[in-house]
Amino acid sequence: MAKDTTPIEEFRRVTATTMRAVSRKEVNVAFVPDGGSLLGSEARITVPARDLPVEDVSRVRGEADSMALKLRHHDRKMHLRRVPRGETARGIFEAVEQVRVEALGARRMAGVADNLAALWRQRSDQRGHARIKSKDDAPIADVIGLIAREQLLGAAPPESARAMVDMWRADIESAAGRDFQKLRDALGNQDAFARAARQLIRDLKLGDESADLQDDDTEDSKDQENADGQSNETGDDQSDSSETQGYGAQGEETEDASEQEDASETSADQAQTEMQMGSGDEEEPGRAERPWLPPGALSNEPLGQQYHGYTLKFDEIVEAEALCDAEELGRLRNHLDQQLSHLQGVIGKLANRLQRRLMAQQNRSWEFDLDEGMLDAARLARVVLDPMHALSFKKEKDTNFRDTVVSLLIDNSGSMRGRPITVAAMSADILARTLERCGVKVEILGFTTRAWKGGQSREQWLAAGKPANPGRLNDLRHIIYKPADAPWRRARKNLGLMLREGILKENIDGEALLWAHGRLLARTEERKIMMVISDGAPVDDSTLSVNPGNYLERHLRDVIDWIETRSPVELIAIGIGHDVTRYYRKAVTIVDADQLGGTMMEQLASLFEEEDAKKTRGAAAARGGASAGGGKPKGKSGGRRAA
Repeated sequence: MAKDTTPIEEFRRVTATTMRAVSRKEVNVAFVPDGGSLLGSEARITVPARDLPVEDVSRVRGEADSMALKLRHHDRKMHLRRVPRGETARGIFEAVEQVRVEALGARRMAGVADNLAALWRQRSDQRGHARIKSKDDAPIADVIGLIAREQLLGAAPPESARAMVDMWRADIESAAGRDFQKLRDALGNQDAFARAARQLIRDLKLGDESADLQDDDTEDSKDQENADGQSNETGDDQSDSSETQGYGAQGEETEDASEQEDASETSADQAQTEMQMGSGDEEEPGRAERPWLPPGALSNEPLGQQYHGYTLKFDEIVEAEALCDAEELGRLRNHLDQQLSHLQGVIGKLANRLQRRLMAQQNRSWEFDLDEGMLDAARLARVVLDPMHALSFKKEKDTNFRDTVVSLLIDNSGSMRGRPITVAAMSADILARTLERCGVKVEILGFTTRAWKGGQSREQWLAAGKPANPGRLNDLRHIIYKPADAPWRRARKNLGLMLREGILKENIDGEALLWAHGRLLARTEERKIMMVISDGAPVDDSTLSVNPGNYLERHLRDVIDWIETRSPVELIAIGIGHDVTRYYRKAVTIVDADQLGGTMMEQLASLFEEEDAKKTRGAAAARGGASAGGGKPKGKSGGRRAA
């Protein structure tokens, strides 16, 4: 270990290196508080505690091993072609496929098996399996995934999930016991495994979820013929996977081609597939209207899969002063100033630099020797020398600097607690002061939820009998720290609210962007800029526990795409410790929160300079067009010169 490397930094480095070695892919690994997701070659792993407890280390390694094995043995295109449409059927299908890729690694490496066991224990505890008291409350996809893991790998369910699994074990094994043997036989062949998984779902007869599987026999026979023909020509990589050393190779040529696609295409494919999976059921009684979907977005998507809030009556848009009394706000503001006193000088210098850049585009220019306007005092001397000389007047030219408003939208989630939110508050304060001096209006907004893991929205959903497709299940809280028209001195104390204990909860980014975007569109300024500061993907445990795992992230992508392609608002983003460039076209990522102030200044400065450069290029093109139109270029033809 290098001299200046801490144990946790070394652990992250080793884990990322191991993950690349196991997956045989160039994986971008990020350690974030809300990890546990894989998109293309971007892996987000939950960061362990700094003291690296044994259980944390095993769980994080298990998370990394699980993702690496999926990258190694999972063909995304084949999966999308085989995945069923029904929600329950899809959940079961994905659960057993994840068990398959993990089993291929765990059967060969005892260490991987131990890490995955720790991960399954943690997942079971997190999902509350120990609290399940009846079959109806048990998540059937989790139950079948645990039974499949037991059948394919010989790994008993975690202690906390055994009672839940035993409730269903007899029914599942009697209805689909032979299907698990087919799954074992097809472990190294994803296509054959997928067909066996669909047969398992069909045999379980879980309501109408298997209705889309009835035509499998015809489709499977055609697919099998095509697969056999292809394997004769190219060699059956998938069959080799169960016989080769290490983890084996499963369709690597197909995987390599698939992994070369960018993350945006991956997201588009997944979104398109999920759009086809909805049940088309009617809305549940009492469900709120859905103002959160951008016009035209996902217009062909079945109703059950569209993004919506279960109810909107508990959401709130609130002024910062309403959440805290004036005395406490003052104390919090003083605490904020004390914490970041050493950064004042650095951020102050950056603010002055930004101000000079902006003021350079607002330089005053004058026309002289006019017959009317303001009296030109500099030319009075010639009138004194010659009283018959006419007076000279001047007039200020109009500036090309466009009337501008900037909206700063700050993630107020719990993962921002500590240094990130403190620096974000101070940077917003400095930015508001600087832009106000330059004649640019700034509003500062924050977004979070009113409760952890669901509030009154979830309670209402539970009271209604847990209707399907509930959508967003938490109460939004959107905070106005500084309106655009309010001077900085009046809103200064409000920024201290971000340091208040209990304010930072969960984050639902898509709806927050639409809220801030709507406020900007209502403004009269000619140019509108939105800057988003966030440290990760949207996370709300209550919503994600009853919706697809990418429900919030997918909505965020739709909103961003709509704003970037159809809206006059210019959107830029700054990710703190998390790569947000996979969401936003104009985005930067910073590792340390202390970089935030400088990055904000540079991003805004570059936006204004880019606008200035566009005007310069446009003017040059116009002059070039006039010159090309015929005749000689015009010479200088200014007003009358002063004597």
